[in-house]
Amino acid sequence: MIEHPVREGDLLWSPSSEMVRASVMQRYIDWLAHTRDLRFDDYHTLWQWSITDLSAFWQSIWDFFDVQATTSPQAVLADASMPGAVWFPGATLNYAAHAFRYADAERAAIIFQSEGGSLQTMTWADVQRQVGAVAAGLRALGVRRGDRVAAVLPNAPQAVIAFLACASLGAIWSSCSPDMGVASVADRFRQIEPRVLIAVDGYRYGGRAFDRRAALTELRAALPGVERVVLVPYLDPGAQEADAILWDELLNYDAPLQFEAVPFDHPLWILYSSGTTGLPKPIVQGHGGILLEHLKSLALHLDLRPQDRFFWFTTTGWMMWNFLVSGLLMGSTLLLYDGSPAWPDMNALWRFAADTGMTLFGTSAAYLTACRKAGITPGESFDLTRLRAMGSTGSPLPVEGFHWVYQRVKRDLWLVSLSGGTDVCTAFVGGCPLLPVTAGEIQCRCLGARVEVFDEQGRSIVGDVGELVITAPLPSMPLFFWGDADGSRYRSSYFEVYPGVWRHGDWVKLTERGTLVIYGRSDSTINRHGVRMGTSEMYRAVEGVAEVRDSLVIDLEHPDGTARMYLFVVLESGVALDDTLKERIRTHIRNVLSPRHVPDDIIAIPDVPRTLNGKKLEVPIKKILRGVPPEKAANRDAMANPETLDAFVELAAHLQR
Repeated sequence: MIEHPVREGDLLWSPSSEMVRASVMQRYIDWLAHTRDLRFDDYHTLWQWSITDLSAFWQSIWDFFDVQATTSPQAVLADASMPGAVWFPGATLNYAAHAFRYADAERAAIIFQSEGGSLQTMTWADVQRQVGAVAAGLRALGVRRGDRVAAVLPNAPQAVIAFLACASLGAIWSSCSPDMGVASVADRFRQIEPRVLIAVDGYRYGGRAFDRRAALTELRAALPGVERVVLVPYLDPGAQEADAILWDELLNYDAPLQFEAVPFDHPLWILYSSGTTGLPKPIVQGHGGILLEHLKSLALHLDLRPQDRFFWFTTTGWMMWNFLVSGLLMGSTLLLYDGSPAWPDMNALWRFAADTGMTLFGTSAAYLTACRKAGITPGESFDLTRLRAMGSTGSPLPVEGFHWVYQRVKRDLWLVSLSGGTDVCTAFVGGCPLLPVTAGEIQCRCLGARVEVFDEQGRSIVGDVGELVITAPLPSMPLFFWGDADGSRYRSSYFEVYPGVWRHGDWVKLTERGTLVIYGRSDSTINRHGVRMGTSEMYRAVEGVAEVRDSLVIDLEHPDGTARMYLFVVLESGVALDDTLKERIRTHIRNVLSPRHVPDDIIAIPDVPRTLNGKKLEVPIKKILRGVPPEKAANRDAMANPETLDAFVELAAHLQR
């Protein structure tokens, strides 16, 4: 373990020989040698094979994990076009059936805690009985294969049970978090015309109770196609709603759990783009594609096994919830937490980790940064003996975040930084239990994901920053966007820049060692005097100034060809942005980055605009400052703090004068 200062690429951790031998990845490699006579010197040669012979690779995933199909596929990859790839034609199966393959009746399947509440445990037998009951109840409400069931639920057992019940029927699931605005939820669900709506009466967050019954009434009015509403009394055990069926009424059904065999590409769920610009994209992903991708990602790249207790801090409105639920495919115990990570203090999730015997702690880079800023020391304050791995996603984890985890959480810990997206409900780049962890870098490109970095001319590059692209199909890529009959919206979202190549919109560097560094969204990239950089580097530099709590940087190009960089800072309580502080910020940026990256203006703001998932609204703010009307640039209902837009609207008006 190296000490401060830590630089990008410094070695922080290496797996023990025991960990390597016990890993699912190593077991898979040994299995390939034994059953396929395929031998690989290291992970990178394995990856090269996985993206060179896609059919052989994905067939091996099917066989290694013993995927159960009612009818067998006629091929693996019948058409490799992007978009339009055809995977495993002729196969019929069911995602939910695989979620119960390792069910041990008396073992914990779900451990749940709501903010301020006590731990609740559900065994596999409990979950299986409730999923069977809810499936029978939905069937009684008329839900059939292909019908959409929409849910406004917290990250609680009812959401997992309702989803699995839908999947078992071949119905299509779609969920939003109850803290989202009515208009934002309606924008999503109206596009997919759900038959049944499942919702809570309210939720708790930050020590406060939020009654959502009036919002539910408003949402029902906005979704005239909804035939029945199921109310989950979550805030008030005695809550009722006119014409609504109570959750317990569904649980009273007594029926064995059955699984409808559906085609490999039958829709499993509908996810949505962030919704910060325009109408959200309803992204449809299939039973088979998600099943194969999540088996690969969770078992091979996160080394998840039945004995694990798997947690990701998420809401039902983020794809990481779907990813978390797939932990059941491994037979792992799901750990669900509903509430604020900072209430009653910043130790809330670490306390939950200790109380549950958590083995894999998944969260966002923003949360780890907040913990570092708060000065907490989880490793000293809590028993994290069982914690063996930590996952970080949502935004780039800076070098300082890596260093903090190893200094303040646990030295012998596998830190998995990963990056992907809602669009594929997985990671393109992530972890490998056979490889070391280096500061500020993602360990590897994931198996089966032909990740490349393109320069502006569309040439593959190594060692320089460029566009993250995928040059071969993945099974979990969207089947289509709901309502996008001719596929034009789908094609324009990913394939306009490089025909036949998926452009993800991330600015990334692939090193000679095969590690990767994500620099932020490529469409919010800073370009100063011909030198390009992602915003994550600027945030690392700016937020290294003690008085700065948060920041947003916008590099604004003007019609005359000039550009001006605006740095917006959120200051610590009681701090004023005077000339002395501005100069210290500029000096720090100049020293940490380069003189080219010193901002033209530094402006104090009350808070940084963020989505409900905590992502900074760089592109929408850039549009507002360019003169785009705010209602067209950003969806306030999809924001955690919509009032923060007002300061930028005022600045835009000033700039237009």
